[in-house]
Amino acid sequence: MQPKITKRLYTILPKQSGRDNQGHVAVRHQGGRHKRFYRIIDWKRDKENVKAHVVSIEYDPNRSAQIALLHYTDGDKRYIIAPLGLKIGTTIVSGKEASVQMGNCLKLRYIPAGTVVHNLEIRPGSGAQMMRSAGSAATVLSKDGSSVQLKLPSGEIRVFHENCRATVGQIGNADWKNRVIGKAGRNRNLGKRPTVRGVAQHPGSHPHGGGEGRSGIGMPSPKSPWGKPTLGKKTRKRKKYSNAIIVERGK
Repeated sequence: MQPKITKRLYTILPKQSGRDNQGHVAVRHQGGRHKRFYRIIDWKRDKENVKAHVVSIEYDPNRSAQIALLHYTDGDKRYIIAPLGLKIGTTIVSGKEASVQMGNCLKLRYIPAGTVVHNLEIRPGSGAQMMRSAGSAATVLSKDGSSVQLKLPSGEIRVFHENCRATVGQIGNADWKNRVIGKAGRNRNLGKRPTVRGVAQHPGSHPHGGGEGRSGIGMPSPKSPWGKPTLGKKTRKRKKYSNAIIVERGK
């Protein structure tokens, strides 16, 4: 049985159903999900050198990973993403004096090469922005001055500043991707509406639509509903901020 949630740690998550501020569909295939509470996660882990005890491992409907409720020795309570192998009763801590053990949060300068980490900061103090989903983790490769190289699950190698924080270990619930939905109604409860094939639509709704009877797409390459080429068309921005920190692209 899970402990009663502290009111300060959750809030009602407004339901947008894929609509914009005018009520028009901005994102297709969304709507009708069950009411959810958003659990406020401590992405920064900035409570340094204060020990915390894991009170519970809980399900979070808003993410693929499970979350852990921490009770700090000073009375504070916070949620974090639960790493693989975290047990109830485990003591974890954040700060430069923390040991390199699963669940502890340190700056990359204090984490040795070969360590598996998650909840990576892109900029120092920004809070975790990478490696936050179930089963994900990055590996610390090497250090050079104030730069630290990490290998991401895609095979991409990126450079991070040594003052960026990361949490030791791999995120748990890795079997999440192998779950069986089982029935259409469960997807509706998750807020996922049905998807209709382009060739089954009329030509006003999709470039693949129209024709007499069953017909192919009628063009050399498939297109999105808005006429953009797919299957190999590069959509990454040429001046994306992360271009400068990528050492090697993923395979």
